[in-house]
Amino acid sequence: MGVGDPLTRVPRMRLDELLDELQVRIDEVRGTRDRVHSLLEAVVSVGRELDLAQVLRRIVEAAALLVDAEYGALGVIGPDGRTLSQFLTVGLTDEEITEIGPLPAGHGLLGEVIHHPEPLRLTDLGAHSSSHGFPAHHPPMRTFLGVPIRVRDEVFGNLYLTDKRGGIDFDTEDETVISTLSVAAGVAIDNARLYEGSQRQQRWLKANAEITESLLSGASRPAVLELIARRAREITTARLADIAMPVAGVDGLVVEFSVGPEARARQGLVVPFSGTLSGAAHRAGKPVTAVPASADEHYPAEAQVQDGLGPAVAVPLGTSGGESRGVLLLARAAGEPAFGEGELEPLVAFAGQATIALELAERRRDAEQIALLEERDRIARDLHDLAIQRLFATGMTLQSAARLVEHAGAAERVGRAVDDLDETIKIIRSTIFGLRTKDRESGPGLRARAARAVGDAATTLGHPPRLSMEGLLDTDVPPQIADHVMAVLGELLSNAARHAQANRVGVTLKAGRGEVVLTVSDDGKGIPAQGAQDRRSGLRNLAERAQGLGGSFTHERPDEGGTRLVWRAPLPTGN
Repeated sequence: MGVGDPLTRVPRMRLDELLDELQVRIDEVRGTRDRVHSLLEAVVSVGRELDLAQVLRRIVEAAALLVDAEYGALGVIGPDGRTLSQFLTVGLTDEEITEIGPLPAGHGLLGEVIHHPEPLRLTDLGAHSSSHGFPAHHPPMRTFLGVPIRVRDEVFGNLYLTDKRGGIDFDTEDETVISTLSVAAGVAIDNARLYEGSQRQQRWLKANAEITESLLSGASRPAVLELIARRAREITTARLADIAMPVAGVDGLVVEFSVGPEARARQGLVVPFSGTLSGAAHRAGKPVTAVPASADEHYPAEAQVQDGLGPAVAVPLGTSGGESRGVLLLARAAGEPAFGEGELEPLVAFAGQATIALELAERRRDAEQIALLEERDRIARDLHDLAIQRLFATGMTLQSAARLVEHAGAAERVGRAVDDLDETIKIIRSTIFGLRTKDRESGPGLRARAARAVGDAATTLGHPPRLSMEGLLDTDVPPQIADHVMAVLGELLSNAARHAQANRVGVTLKAGRGEVVLTVSDDGKGIPAQGAQDRRSGLRNLAERAQGLGGSFTHERPDEGGTRLVWRAPLPTGN
């Protein structure tokens, strides 16, 4: 037969087909081997990290790489079990994320995997009944693969993958690979959380030891408050930390110390009991958590001076009669994870230690005050028992001697000396009375009076003014000057409510460097620059008050608009 005989071509064609099929099988085996190798590399890479944030980032990056997805995301389920508290993305640029706006909260198709924690694979995600479409500026997506991540039988979050490159659909093998990765991811997340918890516990213990050491070294109450706020903010990676305390006569909590952005604006702020996170924790006597402002009714009132706040927690500092002695408020940046149960337990323990620290500081202050009063009593007793008795005896002796003096001029001088001694005795007795009554008066100090006046002004203004107080207002400012300060503050707040038409009012009260300074500013329509004092008798009276004390009163029109009024009065050199 010839070479080209059909009978010889048939076996050769079958051989070529077998060789082609064998090559396909080899390629499949090689592809499977490479994919298994990539999966093992991904598992090792994810398990190598101990920082939770890095673990989550590596998981979503590895998942997108393994199934060749253009976009990937990892959503962490919040404490409520219904929404996402954190959302990490792969494939989107920072500019695209900014244009899209707020990250998903876990509704629509993403919520489908939350409510039904099973793998979900779609060829057209837009056709699913739970799909709500995309927000503006969101890139189009078609194919979808969602797989839950479990940590110790609890769903921690979900992996979301879209648009497999090449325009093909996700297949069963893709689902198997991502499901396998999710198991390894759960172990890695658990290890990272355990490590993070142990590290955090060490930091809490160190902070408690630092507070105890500061107390033993005689730190003041403001110093202890600052240390508590700063350490709590550092350990919880919070953006903001406030310590607010109840003040007698004020319908709310007064922020005594704040750390973080706009801390000076928050310090002295009156936080209402109703509608705020701190107020809820104060009245409940237990921690209260909140998700970002858009989803929690307690959050907006406290977040009004702070943009970009995310999850928050308010922890009471001890309780008395069902209410707290103060509240520690911590707020993370928007997009950060919510405060979980694992964080609340050491935070509550730290708050308990902080409460003991504050009580010790208050007891030390009370002991110092008692010691001061006892010293004053001793001085008064010595003055009465020694000085006055001797002066009285000297006066009696001079009176007796005056009868024996025959010279009229000399007798008159002795009489004047006796009168001077009587006057000196009166002065000493008045000093003794002052020593025994000073600091025993029950009236509130200037700090409490100012906080109460600012809190009351919220009703007429329609919003709470910002209050900041610095210096030893209760000790350095004498009562008569304090009365002037309160009169001026009331007049300025009343003017702001009647005439300024302001959306924001700030009050600053400082005592230091030999003077007390009261500043009230607003963003209202301002005061006419020419002839303002002639037309505003109230402001003229304030200027006269200041001048009568040797101080001054000025008003300014800042470039950004509004009014800034500054009232000053010198303090006695003895204070």
